[in-house]
Amino acid sequence: MPLVQVELNSPPSDAISALRFAPTSLRLLVASWDKNVYLYNTSSGGGDLARTFEHRAPVLDVCFGEGDEDAYTVGLDWDVRQYIVPSLVSLCLCKSKSFRSDTTGGSLNLATGEQTVLSSHSAGVKSLAYSPAHRLLVSASWDSSLHLHHPSHVPASISLPAKPFSISLSASKLVVAMASRVLHIYDLESLVSALWSLPLNNGGIGSASAALPIEVEPWQRRESSLKFMTRAVACMPNDDGYASSSIEGRVAVEWFDPSPESQGRKYAFKCHRQPSSEGIDVVYPVNALAFHPGHGTFASGGGDGLVSLWDGVAKRRIRQYQRYGSSVAALSFSGDGKYLAVGISPGFEDGKEGTGEGSVKVFVRELGETEAKGKGPK
Repeated sequence: MPLVQVELNSPPSDAISALRFAPTSLRLLVASWDKNVYLYNTSSGGGDLARTFEHRAPVLDVCFGEGDEDAYTVGLDWDVRQYIVPSLVSLCLCKSKSFRSDTTGGSLNLATGEQTVLSSHSAGVKSLAYSPAHRLLVSASWDSSLHLHHPSHVPASISLPAKPFSISLSASKLVVAMASRVLHIYDLESLVSALWSLPLNNGGIGSASAALPIEVEPWQRRESSLKFMTRAVACMPNDDGYASSSIEGRVAVEWFDPSPESQGRKYAFKCHRQPSSEGIDVVYPVNALAFHPGHGTFASGGGDGLVSLWDGVAKRRIRQYQRYGSSVAALSFSGDGKYLAVGISPGFEDGKEGTGEGSVKVFVRELGETEAKGKGPK
Protein backbone atom coordinates (compact mmCIF):
# COMPACT_ATOMS: atom_id res chain seq x y z
CA MET A 1 0.00 0.00 0.00
CA PRO A 2 1.39 3.43 -0.89
CA LEU A 3 2.38 5.76 1.94
CA VAL A 4 0.07 8.37 3.46
CA GLN A 5 -3.41 7.76 1.98
CA VAL A 6 -5.26 5.91 -0.77
CA GLU A 7 -8.86 6.15 -1.96
CA LEU A 8 -10.53 2.78 -2.39
CA ASN A 9 -11.99 1.83 -5.74
CA SER A 10 -15.73 1.18 -6.23
CA PRO A 11 -17.18 2.92 -3.14
CA PRO A 12 -20.82 2.48 -2.01
CA SER A 13 -23.53 4.32 -3.93
CA ASP A 14 -25.28 5.66 -0.82
CA ALA A 15 -24.31 6.88 2.66
CA ILE A 16 -21.79 4.85 4.69
CA SER A 17 -23.06 3.62 8.04
CA ALA A 18 -20.05 1.70 9.37
CA LEU A 19 -16.68 0.22 8.45
CA ARG A 20 -14.39 -2.21 10.22
CA PHE A 21 -10.94 -3.70 9.69
CA ALA A 22 -10.40 -7.43 10.19
CA PRO A 23 -8.61 -8.44 13.42
CA THR A 24 -5.33 -9.58 11.86
CA SER A 25 -5.32 -8.41 8.24
CA LEU A 26 -6.07 -5.38 6.07
CA ARG A 27 -9.43 -6.68 4.89
CA LEU A 28 -12.06 -3.99 5.35
CA LEU A 29 -15.85 -4.33 5.54
CA VAL A 30 -18.00 -1.27 4.73
CA ALA A 31 -21.76 -1.12 5.43
CA SER A 32 -23.99 1.22 3.46
CA TRP A 33 -27.52 2.51 3.14
CA ASP A 34 -27.48 1.17 -0.45
CA LYS A 35 -28.33 -2.27 1.09
CA ASN A 36 -24.84 -3.67 0.54
CA VAL A 37 -21.77 -4.65 2.50
CA TYR A 38 -18.49 -4.16 0.65
CA LEU A 39 -15.37 -6.24 1.26
CA TYR A 40 -12.10 -4.56 0.27
CA ASN A 41 -8.58 -5.93 0.14
CA THR A 42 -6.72 -2.81 1.24
CA SER A 43 -3.33 -4.50 1.23
CA SER A 44 -3.30 -4.10 -2.56
CA GLY A 45 -2.09 -0.83 -4.05
CA GLY A 46 -5.45 0.69 -4.95
CA GLY A 47 -7.65 -0.94 -2.34
CA ASP A 48 -9.51 -3.41 -4.54
CA LEU A 49 -13.18 -4.27 -4.05
CA ALA A 50 -13.16 -8.03 -3.50
CA ARG A 51 -16.86 -8.78 -2.99
CA THR A 52 -20.26 -7.14 -2.47
CA PHE A 53 -22.93 -8.73 -0.27
CA GLU A 54 -26.47 -7.58 -0.99
CA HIS A 55 -29.03 -7.28 1.83
CA ARG A 56 -32.79 -6.72 1.84
CA ALA A 57 -32.59 -3.30 3.52
CA PRO A 58 -29.99 -0.67 4.46
CA VAL A 59 -27.12 -2.07 6.54
CA LEU A 60 -26.36 -0.10 9.71
CA ASP A 61 -23.39 -1.92 11.24
CA VAL A 62 -20.84 -4.63 10.56
CA CYS A 63 -18.11 -6.35 12.57
CA PHE A 64 -15.70 -9.25 12.30
CA GLY A 65 -15.83 -12.23 14.62
CA GLU A 66 -12.94 -14.29 15.95
CA GLY A 67 -11.07 -14.34 12.65
CA ASP A 68 -10.73 -12.54 9.35
CA GLU A 69 -13.27 -14.81 7.62
CA ASP A 70 -16.10 -14.52 10.15
CA ALA A 71 -18.33 -11.43 10.02
CA TYR A 72 -21.72 -10.15 11.18
CA THR A 73 -24.12 -7.51 9.90
CA VAL A 74 -27.31 -5.78 11.09
CA GLY A 75 -29.65 -3.19 9.65
CA LEU A 76 -33.19 -2.19 8.84
CA ASP A 77 -34.28 -5.73 7.96
CA TRP A 78 -34.28 -6.37 11.78
CA ASP A 79 -32.06 -9.46 11.44
CA VAL A 80 -28.71 -10.28 13.04
CA ARG A 81 -26.77 -12.28 10.52
CA GLN A 82 -23.46 -14.04 10.31
CA TYR A 83 -21.62 -14.87 7.14
CA ILE A 84 -18.34 -16.36 6.10
CA VAL A 85 -16.09 -13.89 4.31
CA PRO A 86 -14.18 -15.73 1.57
CA SER A 87 -10.44 -16.21 1.78
CA LEU A 88 -8.29 -14.47 -0.78
CA VAL A 89 -7.90 -17.79 -2.60
CA SER A 90 -11.67 -18.23 -2.76
CA LEU A 91 -12.07 -14.68 -4.01
CA CYS A 92 -9.71 -15.36 -6.87
CA LEU A 93 -11.58 -18.56 -7.77
CA CYS A 94 -15.07 -17.02 -7.70
CA LYS A 95 -14.44 -13.34 -8.46
CA SER A 96 -16.96 -13.30 -11.29
CA LYS A 97 -19.78 -14.75 -9.13
CA SER A 98 -22.31 -12.75 -7.13
CA PHE A 99 -24.17 -13.84 -4.03
CA ARG A 100 -27.38 -12.27 -2.79
CA SER A 101 -29.28 -12.83 0.42
CA ASP A 102 -32.60 -14.60 0.07
CA THR A 103 -35.88 -13.34 1.47
CA THR A 104 -35.05 -14.70 4.92
CA GLY A 105 -31.60 -13.14 5.21
CA GLY A 106 -28.98 -14.71 7.45
CA SER A 107 -25.63 -16.43 7.42
CA LEU A 108 -23.94 -16.48 4.04
CA ASN A 109 -21.62 -19.32 3.06
CA LEU A 110 -19.95 -18.41 -0.20
CA ALA A 111 -19.43 -21.98 -1.21
CA THR A 112 -23.13 -22.87 -1.11
CA GLY A 113 -25.05 -19.59 -0.77
CA GLU A 114 -26.73 -20.98 2.37
CA GLN A 115 -27.92 -18.35 4.84
CA THR A 116 -29.04 -18.32 8.46
CA VAL A 117 -30.39 -15.59 10.73
CA LEU A 118 -28.93 -15.69 14.24
CA SER A 119 -31.88 -13.80 15.72
CA SER A 120 -34.49 -11.21 14.73
CA HIS A 121 -35.38 -8.02 16.57
CA SER A 122 -38.74 -6.25 16.22
CA ALA A 123 -37.25 -3.04 14.81
CA GLY A 124 -34.11 -1.89 13.01
CA VAL A 125 -30.80 -3.00 14.53
CA LYS A 126 -28.38 -0.11 15.03
CA SER A 127 -25.17 -1.59 16.43
CA LEU A 128 -23.02 -4.71 16.72
CA ALA A 129 -20.03 -5.65 18.84
CA TYR A 130 -18.08 -8.89 19.25
CA SER A 131 -15.87 -10.05 22.13
CA PRO A 132 -13.39 -12.74 20.99
CA ALA A 133 -12.37 -13.55 24.57
CA HIS A 134 -15.97 -14.32 25.54
CA ARG A 135 -17.11 -15.53 22.10
CA LEU A 136 -20.02 -13.15 22.56
CA LEU A 137 -21.85 -11.20 19.86
CA VAL A 138 -24.07 -8.32 21.04
CA SER A 139 -26.65 -6.52 18.91
CA ALA A 140 -28.54 -3.37 19.93
CA SER A 141 -31.89 -2.57 18.35
CA TRP A 142 -34.31 0.35 18.21
CA ASP A 143 -36.85 -2.02 19.78
CA SER A 144 -34.98 -1.13 23.01
CA SER A 145 -33.30 -4.47 23.47
CA LEU A 146 -29.95 -6.20 23.33
CA HIS A 147 -29.54 -9.67 21.84
CA LEU A 148 -26.70 -11.86 23.10
CA HIS A 149 -25.33 -14.62 20.86
CA HIS A 150 -22.94 -17.35 21.99
CA PRO A 151 -22.04 -20.64 20.24
CA SER A 152 -23.12 -22.76 23.20
CA HIS A 153 -26.59 -21.36 23.89
CA VAL A 154 -29.66 -20.01 22.18
CA PRO A 155 -29.78 -16.18 21.84
CA ALA A 156 -30.89 -14.09 24.79
CA SER A 157 -32.73 -10.77 24.90
CA ILE A 158 -32.20 -8.00 27.47
CA SER A 159 -34.73 -5.19 27.72
CA LEU A 160 -33.34 -1.65 27.76
CA PRO A 161 -34.96 1.47 29.28
CA ALA A 162 -34.47 3.52 26.09
CA LYS A 163 -33.55 3.26 22.42
CA PRO A 164 -29.82 2.45 21.97
CA PHE A 165 -27.73 4.71 19.75
CA SER A 166 -24.29 3.11 20.05
CA ILE A 167 -22.49 0.26 21.85
CA SER A 168 -18.84 -0.64 22.40
CA LEU A 169 -16.88 -3.43 24.08
CA SER A 170 -13.70 -3.42 26.12
CA ALA A 171 -11.95 -6.50 27.49
CA SER A 172 -14.42 -6.79 30.37
CA LYS A 173 -17.24 -4.27 29.79
CA LEU A 174 -20.09 -3.49 27.41
CA VAL A 175 -21.12 0.18 27.17
CA VAL A 176 -24.61 0.96 25.85
CA ALA A 177 -25.41 4.62 25.08
CA MET A 178 -29.15 5.30 24.79
CA ALA A 179 -31.72 8.01 24.28
CA SER A 180 -32.52 10.45 27.11
CA ARG A 181 -28.82 10.48 28.06
CA VAL A 182 -29.12 7.00 29.60
CA LEU A 183 -25.95 4.91 29.69
CA HIS A 184 -25.57 1.33 30.97
CA ILE A 185 -22.30 -0.50 31.57
CA TYR A 186 -22.50 -4.31 31.70
CA ASP A 187 -19.91 -6.77 32.96
CA LEU A 188 -19.21 -9.27 30.16
CA GLU A 189 -18.65 -12.18 32.53
CA SER A 190 -22.10 -11.55 34.02
CA LEU A 191 -23.67 -11.51 30.55
CA VAL A 192 -22.07 -14.82 29.61
CA SER A 193 -23.00 -16.36 32.97
CA ALA A 194 -26.63 -15.35 32.43
CA LEU A 195 -26.62 -17.28 29.13
CA TRP A 196 -25.78 -20.47 31.00
CA SER A 197 -29.37 -20.65 32.26
CA LEU A 198 -30.67 -20.96 28.69
CA PRO A 199 -31.01 -24.11 26.58
CA LEU A 200 -28.01 -25.31 24.62
CA ASN A 201 -27.78 -24.37 20.98
CA ASN A 202 -26.84 -27.64 19.37
CA GLY A 203 -26.34 -26.00 15.98
CA GLY A 204 -23.78 -23.45 17.21
CA ILE A 205 -23.77 -19.71 16.67
CA GLY A 206 -24.69 -20.16 13.03
CA SER A 207 -28.10 -21.62 13.88
CA ALA A 208 -31.21 -19.47 13.92
CA SER A 209 -33.25 -19.38 17.11
CA ALA A 210 -35.68 -17.06 18.88
CA ALA A 211 -34.04 -14.86 21.52
CA LEU A 212 -35.22 -15.75 25.04
CA PRO A 213 -35.68 -12.94 27.58
CA ILE A 214 -33.28 -12.76 30.53
CA GLU A 215 -32.65 -10.18 33.22
CA VAL A 216 -29.13 -8.91 33.82
CA GLU A 217 -28.46 -6.01 36.16
CA PRO A 218 -26.05 -3.45 34.69
CA TRP A 219 -22.71 -3.14 36.48
CA GLN A 220 -23.26 0.62 36.44
CA ARG A 221 -26.04 3.01 35.43
CA ARG A 222 -24.93 6.46 34.39
CA GLU A 223 -26.24 9.66 32.89
CA SER A 224 -24.25 10.87 29.90
CA SER A 225 -21.89 13.77 30.52
CA LEU A 226 -23.12 15.21 27.21
CA LYS A 227 -26.24 17.37 27.21
CA PHE A 228 -27.35 16.41 23.71
CA MET A 229 -28.01 13.12 21.88
CA THR A 230 -25.15 10.63 21.85
CA ARG A 231 -23.86 9.79 18.39
CA ALA A 232 -21.02 7.35 19.14
CA VAL A 233 -19.28 5.54 22.00
CA ALA A 234 -15.91 3.75 21.98
CA CYS A 235 -14.11 1.86 24.75
CA MET A 236 -10.45 2.34 25.63
CA PRO A 237 -8.26 -0.63 24.61
CA ASN A 238 -6.73 -0.81 28.12
CA ASP A 239 -10.20 -1.46 29.63
CA ASP A 240 -10.04 1.71 31.77
CA GLY A 241 -12.98 3.66 30.33
CA TYR A 242 -14.63 5.06 27.22
CA ALA A 243 -15.23 8.13 25.09
CA SER A 244 -18.60 9.29 23.80
CA SER A 245 -19.62 11.96 21.32
CA SER A 246 -22.76 13.98 20.64
CA ILE A 247 -24.58 15.77 17.86
CA GLU A 248 -23.53 19.06 19.47
CA GLY A 249 -19.81 18.94 18.67
CA ARG A 250 -18.54 17.56 21.98
CA VAL A 251 -16.64 14.51 23.19
CA ALA A 252 -16.65 13.18 26.76
CA VAL A 253 -13.95 10.95 28.28
CA GLU A 254 -14.86 8.85 31.32
CA TRP A 255 -13.41 6.04 33.42
CA PHE A 256 -15.07 2.83 34.62
CA ASP A 257 -13.65 2.98 38.15
CA PRO A 258 -16.53 4.31 40.31
CA SER A 259 -14.23 5.81 42.95
CA PRO A 260 -14.55 9.57 43.50
CA GLU A 261 -10.94 10.04 42.41
CA SER A 262 -11.51 8.38 39.03
CA GLN A 263 -14.89 10.02 38.47
CA GLY A 264 -13.28 13.36 39.20
CA ARG A 265 -11.05 12.83 36.15
CA LYS A 266 -13.90 12.71 33.63
CA TYR A 267 -14.29 15.67 31.32
CA ALA A 268 -15.86 16.85 28.06
CA PHE A 269 -14.55 19.20 25.40
CA LYS A 270 -15.76 21.06 22.33
CA CYS A 271 -14.61 19.96 18.87
CA HIS A 272 -15.66 19.85 15.22
CA ARG A 273 -16.86 23.44 15.20
CA GLN A 274 -16.09 25.87 12.40
CA PRO A 275 -16.46 29.68 12.36
CA SER A 276 -19.03 31.09 9.95
CA SER A 277 -18.65 34.27 7.87
CA GLU A 278 -20.62 36.04 10.62
CA GLY A 279 -18.04 35.00 13.22
CA ILE A 280 -20.36 32.47 14.89
CA ASP A 281 -19.30 28.86 15.45
CA VAL A 282 -21.13 26.32 13.30
CA VAL A 283 -21.51 23.19 15.42
CA TYR A 284 -21.23 19.79 13.71
CA PRO A 285 -22.08 16.32 15.04
CA VAL A 286 -19.20 14.06 16.03
CA ASN A 287 -20.26 10.97 14.08
CA ALA A 288 -17.41 8.56 14.74
CA LEU A 289 -14.88 7.59 17.41
CA ALA A 290 -12.14 4.96 17.25
CA PHE A 291 -9.32 4.13 19.68
CA HIS A 292 -5.84 3.24 18.49
CA PRO A 293 -5.21 -0.37 19.65
CA GLY A 294 -1.65 0.29 20.77
CA HIS A 295 -1.24 3.89 21.86
CA GLY A 296 -4.68 4.30 23.44
CA THR A 297 -5.23 7.63 21.70
CA PHE A 298 -8.44 8.10 19.74
CA ALA A 299 -9.71 9.56 16.48
CA SER A 300 -12.89 11.58 16.05
CA GLY A 301 -14.72 12.26 12.79
CA GLY A 302 -17.26 15.01 12.37
CA GLY A 303 -19.86 16.51 10.11
CA ASP A 304 -17.31 19.21 9.26
CA GLY A 305 -15.37 16.66 7.21
CA LEU A 306 -12.42 16.62 9.61
CA VAL A 307 -10.62 13.81 11.42
CA SER A 308 -8.68 14.64 14.59
CA LEU A 309 -6.42 12.53 16.80
CA TRP A 310 -6.63 13.05 20.56
CA ASP A 311 -4.67 12.06 23.66
CA GLY A 312 -7.56 11.53 26.08
CA VAL A 313 -5.38 11.14 29.16
CA ALA A 314 -3.30 14.25 28.52
CA LYS A 315 -6.35 16.18 27.24
CA ARG A 316 -4.52 17.26 24.09
CA ARG A 317 -5.20 17.17 20.37
CA ILE A 318 -2.35 15.39 18.63
CA ARG A 319 -3.13 16.43 15.05
CA GLN A 320 -5.89 17.24 12.60
CA TYR A 321 -5.97 15.99 9.01
CA GLN A 322 -7.04 17.81 5.88
CA ARG A 323 -10.73 18.38 5.37
CA TYR A 324 -12.57 15.70 3.41
CA GLY A 325 -15.19 16.53 0.81
CA SER A 326 -18.11 15.14 2.85
CA SER A 327 -19.06 14.44 6.43
CA VAL A 328 -16.94 11.79 8.17
CA ALA A 329 -19.34 8.90 8.80
CA ALA A 330 -17.12 6.11 10.16
CA LEU A 331 -13.58 5.38 11.37
CA SER A 332 -11.60 2.21 12.06
CA PHE A 333 -7.98 1.49 13.00
CA SER A 334 -6.39 -1.69 11.68
CA GLY A 335 -5.57 -4.38 14.22
CA ASP A 336 -1.88 -3.49 14.19
CA GLY A 337 -2.62 0.24 14.44
CA LYS A 338 -0.70 1.09 11.27
CA TYR A 339 -3.72 2.20 9.21
CA LEU A 340 -6.81 4.33 9.70
CA ALA A 341 -9.88 3.81 7.49
CA VAL A 342 -12.12 6.84 6.92
CA GLY A 343 -15.59 6.60 5.40
CA ILE A 344 -17.16 9.85 4.17
CA SER A 345 -20.65 10.58 2.88
CA PRO A 346 -23.07 13.52 3.04
CA GLY A 347 -24.47 14.02 6.53
CA PHE A 348 -27.03 16.57 5.33
CA GLU A 349 -25.65 19.22 7.71
CA ASP A 350 -25.91 21.72 4.88
CA GLY A 351 -29.63 21.06 4.43
CA LYS A 352 -29.17 19.41 1.04
CA GLU A 353 -30.70 16.00 0.46
CA GLY A 354 -29.29 13.10 -1.52
CA THR A 355 -25.78 11.84 -2.13
CA GLY A 356 -24.23 13.46 -5.16
CA GLU A 357 -21.83 11.62 -7.43
CA GLY A 358 -18.39 11.32 -5.88
CA SER A 359 -19.55 12.36 -2.40
CA VAL A 360 -19.29 8.84 -0.90
CA LYS A 361 -15.71 7.62 -0.54
CA VAL A 362 -13.51 5.37 1.58
CA PHE A 363 -9.90 6.28 2.35
CA VAL A 364 -7.18 4.27 4.08
CA ARG A 365 -4.39 6.30 5.64
CA GLU A 366 -1.03 4.77 6.52
CA LEU A 367 0.17 6.13 9.84
CA GLY A 368 3.72 7.01 10.72
CA GLU A 369 5.33 5.15 13.63
CA THR A 370 4.55 7.93 16.11
CA GLU A 371 1.70 9.65 14.25
CA ALA A 372 -0.96 8.45 16.69
CA LYS A 373 1.25 8.39 19.77
CA GLY A 374 0.24 10.60 22.68
CA LYS A 375 2.28 13.69 23.49
CA GLY A 376 1.88 13.51 27.25
CA PRO A 377 0.75 16.35 29.50
CA LYS A 378 1.67 19.93 28.65
